[in-house]
Formats: sequence, structure tokens, C-alpha cells
Amino acid sequence: MDARAIMKTIDIICLGRAAVDFYGQQIGSSLENMGSFAKYLGGSSANIAYGCSKLGLSSAMLTRVGNEHMGRFVRNELESVGVDTSHVITDKERLTGLVVLGIQDKETFPLIFYRKDCADMAISEEDFTKEFIASSRALLITGTHFSSDKTYQTSMKAIEYAKESDTQVIVDIDYRPVLWGLTELGDGESRFVASNDVSLHLQTILPYCDVIVGTEEEIHIAGGSEDTITALSKIRELSNSIIVLKLGPLGCTVITSDIPNSIDDFNVVKGNPVDILNVLGAGDAFMSGFLRGYLRGESLEKSANYANASGALVVSRHGCAPAIPGENELLYYIENAANIPDPTSDITLNHLHRVSFRSTEEQEIFGFAFDHRKQLADLAEMYGEDSRKITELKKLFIRSVENTKEKLNIPEKNIGVLIDDTYGEDALNSIAEKAWWIGRPVELPGSRPLKFEGQQSIGSKLQSWPLSHVVKCLFYYHPDDSDELKTKQEQKVKELYFACIQSGHQLLLEVIPPSEYEMDEEIIPTVLKRFYDLEIKPDWWKLPALKDKSWVQVSDVINSYDPHCQGVLLLGLSAPIDTVRESFSVAAKYNICKGFTVGRTIFYEPAKLWMQHKISDQELVDSVSTNYNELIQSWKKYKEEI
Repeated sequence: MDARAIMKTIDIICLGRAAVDFYGQQIGSSLENMGSFAKYLGGSSANIAYGCSKLGLSSAMLTRVGNEHMGRFVRNELESVGVDTSHVITDKERLTGLVVLGIQDKETFPLIFYRKDCADMAISEEDFTKEFIASSRALLITGTHFSSDKTYQTSMKAIEYAKESDTQVIVDIDYRPVLWGLTELGDGESRFVASNDVSLHLQTILPYCDVIVGTEEEIHIAGGSEDTITALSKIRELSNSIIVLKLGPLGCTVITSDIPNSIDDFNVVKGNPVDILNVLGAGDAFMSGFLRGYLRGESLEKSANYANASGALVVSRHGCAPAIPGENELLYYIENAANIPDPTSDITLNHLHRVSFRSTEEQEIFGFAFDHRKQLADLAEMYGEDSRKITELKKLFIRSVENTKEKLNIPEKNIGVLIDDTYGEDALNSIAEKAWWIGRPVELPGSRPLKFEGQQSIGSKLQSWPLSHVVKCLFYYHPDDSDELKTKQEQKVKELYFACIQSGHQLLLEVIPPSEYEMDEEIIPTVLKRFYDLEIKPDWWKLPALKDKSWVQVSDVINSYDPHCQGVLLLGLSAPIDTVRESFSVAAKYNICKGFTVGRTIFYEPAKLWMQHKISDQELVDSVSTNYNELIQSWKKYKEEI
């Protein structure tokens, strides 16, 4: 079959580096004095594949990773934003590349590459086919993959397939002297070392390129001259490609024909002035933004605007891949950039950035809540048992969940549990490898005004939590509470919300009207509106049973204030199982309700009998599983009837 006839189902294939970045978290410190590190996806090609996907393109990654934890992390991060990883090959002989770096000041970033015989440098011609390359509109290769004989040959074979199949070849020069053996191993931050050998080597690739992108220093190495015009002229002599020259905070210029006689003659697409944290990672974001426009057939000027804006956002943030904007975020920033000198301080922009990391796939949760501490402590005391009994009980609850999951054949992503770390640490640890939806409470049970459990600040507490765990906070709130009480409640919830923004955790807010007030249909929508007016936008809400009128109002409030909200989960409040089923019949009619997290309705009676030694461990597991099973089937039944 003619490769040119293959349907192009992918916008961009990125071939090159895929690694893990360990970013020092202390700003203004030497690398040796760093106290902690954040782990991010790294490697220029992987960053670009990730960024392109976040910006709405269909991207695929062509590389190798190790058969270990870091390799799985790279694959998972790419897949989390929709990157095609079918050609991310697992190399059983090599480890995934690592980078350790810090931010010393706006321009200085001590950087060490750990890449000796790493997986991505072992990519082979056997790892892909002509058909795969032909399925993409463009092939991107970054400079490091021309630096060794093996990766050069592999890259040239991919380019050969591209030219045979009308797939554009895009090269990001991405010059790292240390990866060409031109500096000491510890000098990863050096951006330019002149080398005639490297220049001549890169020039063998240029005739095949449709787009070439680089900073002035990278253009210098590709063109073999430290005079920008001379270097550009050499590149033009060898290639008719579009040349995108990055000019840092000034913006960029896009050259499609003859090279100007002077840099003063450049047609500069102006950049976006921002408060810079560090310039590291700007290039990958720039490329992602440019491709977002270019591969959609938008004008080169518009593509350059996307590129400049994307790069500007990254230089104001920590990290590279996690700092690249999503599509909605980028468009909002471009529209409002003149009024956003510091992107980190704009509330709307930061919220859009936060939600851009979440999967766009709607998630239905069948949740079993057993994060109860006071109720179970009271139950244990009633029957003369100590806290060890509660710990054992919660481990048995996990068995009940596993039994139900297996019996009903429920995907892991739809299984939800709420578990505390006071008595449930062993239970939590037992599901560390599972893809369940896991929520953990932070509130001191029964506190009003709200207090957080433990002696640590809430920010410090969250530092030790897995990022996949959802922070759950129950608080009692009513519009008729005293102003003093409401203020205290609101301040604590806001503190928690910003702690979650900082830590990267999702937040579930559980709102329960205090028992001394009569339930009113207006209460819950009013409370939600109040917290949205305070600029608090949780990822999830957990709410009591509502009537149709309230569900309509809740839906309107959430969709109006935060259309990116994951949705509402229904709680049970220890109601009889028939009552809970009846609440399901109402809630299931509204798309905003994504499922339930019910607790005592499922476990309390079996737990009471077990505490009294009236039933065995297995009987407890079976009884809890039966109740949980019944609620899941009821929810699914009502959903199917809609």
C-alpha cells in the first residue's frame, strides 16, 4: 500500500527524549542545598507530546522507557492527557533517563542529566513502521536524537518514512552541549558551546525539514556561526523550511523565504511580558503552542502568538510539563494577557490550569464510605474493644469492596472508598496499587466551627498524601448561623482549598446542614453559591438527598460557577437502605450527580454484630458486600431507566 494513501489519524508524532525531572522545590538555592524535589514528566519530546495533547492536538510518543517505576510514571503521565503511547517501548535492559535540576534565579538552573545508556537513546528502527509514521500529519524530532550514531540512524529512518508519506518533518534543535559530550557531566545548564563537528552533523538533517525551531544559540549551532544572520543564511542555503527563531521575552520571528539582511528587519511577533520564575521549559511549551496553531492550518502569526503565550505561562511556573497550559487556559490568557503580568496571581487562570490536568472523561463513582472515626470508636467502646479492632474492621471492609467489584465486574476507576488514616492506614496501604477513587477526611469529627484533625498545618499534612487521593472535608453550615461562626467556617474551608491548590490534590467538600435547623429546599443551593462567591471551587461536592427542585438549583449553580466541576456524590446519613434507594431514584435523573458515597447504611449493623462477636469475619464481609452490591445495582438501575 502506498504510504501516501494511509489515513492521517494523528496530528503529531514526537520522537526523542522521555525522562523524569526531579525539580528542586526551594527557589534560590544551589542544587546541593535542595531539601526536597517535585517529580515531573521530562524530556523535550515527551514534554511536547504532552503539551500538544493538552492543547487539543492528537499526539503520539515514539520512544523507549525502562521496565521500572520511572518508566511506568512516564507512560502514565502521557496517557493522563490522552497521548498515544502505543509506541512507547518498554526496554528491559535500560533505565529511564533522569534529570535533577533546581532554580537558582531567573536565568540560572543547575542541571544534571542521568542518561548514560538510558532507554530513550536505545530507540531502534524496529520500534516503528512506515505505516505508523504515515498515519501522522507531522513528525517532530528533538536535537539530542541526532547526537549518537544509533539515534541518528533511527531518526533518519523515521524522516525517510515521513518524506515518503507526506508527513511533515519538524525539528526542534534543542541544543544541550552536555548531551553531545562538549561539557563536563555536571554542567547540564550550559546552553551553547561552539562546535564545528556538531554544526556539520546537524546540517545533514536540515534539507529534510519542513519546520526548524530554535533559539538564537540553537540557530547558531545549526548554522555554524555565532552571527545570527550568517547562521540563518546557511540554514536557508540547505533548507526551504519554515524557520522559527525564538527571541526570548521579545517573542519570535517566523521566516518563510529569504533571510533579512539585519536582525532589525525581523518581523517580530511580540511576546507576553510576565514575571519570570525561570526560563527552563519555555521552549517545549513554545513548540506545543506553535504546533497547536500550525497543524490546524491557522496563520503563522497566530501560531506564533500561541507559542509565545504558552512559553510565557511556563516561565512563570514551577516545572515544565505540568506548567504547560490547557487549551481553555491558553485562550483565556491570550485574551487577557495585558492585564495578567503575573499569571500565578490570576484566580481564573489558575483554576483553568488546575482543571486542565484532570481527565475530561466523566467518572461515575460507586462509593463506600468508612472514614468514620467517632462512630466506630463509640461502637468499639460500647462493646469493650480497643482501636485495634477498628483497624481490623476496616481491612475487612476492603475485602467486601473487592468481593463486590469482582461479583459485579466493575472497572476499578468506578470503585470509590472514603478511608481515614486514624484507623484505616492499613486499609489504605493495602489498595496503594489499585486505581480506585480514594478519598480521605481532614476534618476533626463533629467540629463546628470546622477544625482539622491532627496537630500539623493542613498544608504540611497533605505533603505526605499520594496525589491520587482526594481530600475530603465534611463541615456543618447553614445560612442562618451567626456571622462569627460562618466566617470561621469559611476561612477554614478557604485555607483547605488553597492548600489543595498548592499540593495538587483534588478536593471534595461535604456540606451537611446542622440538625437544629429544618431542612429547606433552598439551603444547599444557597450554601454552594456562597462558597463559589468566595472563589472556592472544589473538584467534587458531597451532598445529602435532595428533591427535584433543589437538584435543578444545584445543577444551575455548579454549571454557572464552575462547569469544570467533577460533580456531586450523594451521601447516605445513616438512612435505611430503602430510603437511600429512594434518594437514588431522584438524584439519578440529574447529570450533575455522578454517583454516591454511602457509609453507615452499608456497614453499621454488620459492624455492630461483629463487634459483639455474633458474626464471623467472613459473615461480616459477606453482609457488607451484600449491602454495597444492592446500592450499586439500585443506582445503575435508576440510571438505565433515564
